[in-house]
Amino acid sequence: MAAGQGSPNRRRGAAPLAELANGIIDPVLARRAGITTALLGSWDEIAGERFADCTRPEKIAWPRRGDPGDIGGYRPGVLTIACEGARALFLSHAQGELIARINGFFGYHAIGQIKIVQKPVSRHVPHRRAPPKLMGAAAAKLDGMLEGIESDRLRAAISRLGTAVMSEKKRR
Repeated sequence: MAAGQGSPNRRRGAAPLAELANGIIDPVLARRAGITTALLGSWDEIAGERFADCTRPEKIAWPRRGDPGDIGGYRPGVLTIACEGARALFLSHAQGELIARINGFFGYHAIGQIKIVQKPVSRHVPHRRAPPKLMGAAAAKLDGMLEGIESDRLRAAISRLGTAVMSEKKRR
């Protein structure tokens, strides 16, 4: 390494805050609950539309080495999932599919069983009103900016952002 250069893993400039936070939080989550921020962040896609709003992964219990039944091989963990109310019954029936999706996320047979705990699942997403639709020149300008975007989901997200940015703010 030449003089004046930093370590090969260090980048110049500012690092994304999420990257720094994950670097701090991941070891704590892994030690306390056996899960990572990647699993928590991807949970809505893993659980799917049916269960994303009513479930939350709580912890993964990994078997200890030398436990009875451990024959020197790998054994998958048990994922504890918090689920709201009566939807836990539906989740119990869809366990096989959910385990397959979780293992697909990890890329190996990480989870062998799911333990469902009935309790409230809090989502700290504030409910905000959608900004009013743009009219006239602002709407035409936004439509021009959206041309060429092929992905429907990306176009809709940018449209929401553009509408919020370009709409007139109420004076206080």
